[in-house]
Amino acid sequence: MNLSKGELNGHTFLAKLITQYAYLHRKAIGPAAERYIEQLGLRTGEWIESFYEDPLNWTVDEYVHVIVDIKNSIGGHFEIVSVNPDHVIVRAKECPFGEFVKDAPHLCKMTSSVLGGIAARKFGYGKVSLRQRIALGHSICEVAVYFQPDERETGDIYENVPITPENGDPFAWEEETINMLNNELRRSDEMVVSLLQELEELKRGKS
Repeated sequence: MNLSKGELNGHTFLAKLITQYAYLHRKAIGPAAERYIEQLGLRTGEWIESFYEDPLNWTVDEYVHVIVDIKNSIGGHFEIVSVNPDHVIVRAKECPFGEFVKDAPHLCKMTSSVLGGIAARKFGYGKVSLRQRIALGHSICEVAVYFQPDERETGDIYENVPITPENGDPFAWEEETINMLNNELRRSDEMVVSLLQELEELKRGKS
């Protein structure tokens, strides 16, 4: 994506910076990068909730209007497709990261964990199905969020999501969470080492 100088602004700069960082991060640690994005999304979603009135008692209709407002407030172009008692569907013509998201499609995990985390905190359960993704070359993003177990489609499931105590800071990372992420990183490193060993054995077997 080529930008003219007139299109360079704070938003495009940050979008490019974040997507390139995410790209390098995933290259460095592999699939474990999604776990980092998920944790960040869960906490960011809880932080964002504090910007809205009566965050503890939302109806499904209020929930879907909030998640669309969140996405549009940070540069997306989202709209409501349908609202049902057990699930909602939203659609986007533009990603908050713009076309840059194609450099780091695993950033979609941020959308999943923000929307799913909020649903889990409000309704006890959230399953997010990323049906279409601009990051993967689709013309739109389409996302379904379920509020109870449902077998109609697969998705990322969120339940028993921790809630920060009143007046607490969602970004006060617990040692347990940091250790969990470090373990994910270690497993990713071990997987890479194992693959390299297998390649070496294959080479020796052919010689």
